[in-house]
Amino acid sequence: MGRYILNRLLLMIPTLIIISFIIFVIIQLPPGDYLESYISELESQGESIDHHQIEMLRQQYGLDEPFLMQYWTWATGMLVGDFGYSFEYGLPVTDVVGDRLFLTTVISIFTIAFTWMIAFPIGMYSATHQYSWGDYGLTFLGFLGLATPNFLLALVMLYFANVTFGTSIGGLMDPEYVNQAWSWDKLKSVLEHLWIPVVVIGTSGTAAMIRRLRANLLDELHKPYVVTGRAKGVPPFKLLVKYPLRTALNFFIADIGNMLPSIISGAEIVAVVLSLPTTGPILIAALQSQDMYLAGSFLMFLAILTVVGVLVSDLALALLDPRIRLQGGSR
Repeated sequence: MGRYILNRLLLMIPTLIIISFIIFVIIQLPPGDYLESYISELESQGESIDHHQIEMLRQQYGLDEPFLMQYWTWATGMLVGDFGYSFEYGLPVTDVVGDRLFLTTVISIFTIAFTWMIAFPIGMYSATHQYSWGDYGLTFLGFLGLATPNFLLALVMLYFANVTFGTSIGGLMDPEYVNQAWSWDKLKSVLEHLWIPVVVIGTSGTAAMIRRLRANLLDELHKPYVVTGRAKGVPPFKLLVKYPLRTALNFFIADIGNMLPSIISGAEIVAVVLSLPTTGPILIAALQSQDMYLAGSFLMFLAILTVVGVLVSDLALALLDPRIRLQGGSR
């Protein structure tokens, strides 16, 4: 196990180097840079432009340097925690994403917990009560959840909250706590607003997970080892939890590699609709304005979490399922 983890960690180094180079190439592909986009915006508004100042800014931020030099500066800076400078916000990238990354992480963790707590009992019930009225009703709700876009559910909740209660449920905290230092009252306000994005974002994920868990459990419940367990008198719930459910959980664990990157990307459209101070809207704005260091840092975060998530899922699968071995080979 230790040797396998060490090999995977060593393999991450060239993997992330290659990914970082590809990311930098991609963010440099659009013609021009942030300053040229800024000049075009000023010209469209009829404002005057100081070209001397623009050139000074280009030299200050290294935009006039060769491509490889720019990449080297950005890549080596990340090793010491310097992810570059955000032109749009006029701040270092770490200052821009600080609180937003924390809030995105909180929303994602609560959403994953909500999804699992709802999906597990419903999926187990549907599989063990196949073709019952309860199964049909839960299946209908599952298809309804899959067919309803998250942003549409967010709009519906905003409308009914405004019409019925005369209040706005947008945002993730009360207005007086925005841009304020963290305190117990601010944390309490965040927790009071948290259930709305968690329910909206988690709805489709819960519906999809119910269908997948039901299908996997049904496949396991008809296998010979389950029939043998029933014949030996193993209690139904113990038989379900100890064997078929454990095997059916493989795809949940395998999804960890996809769950961790979602902490950064989040549900962008839902975040825009609900005015959530998360990282999704910043990533969209950075890509639109060619704020390359901010966009590149977000994409690099996604790559790191993906690589780490795949490693965690592989190790968890090996611990969960005795049929999976970290070391292969013929005997």
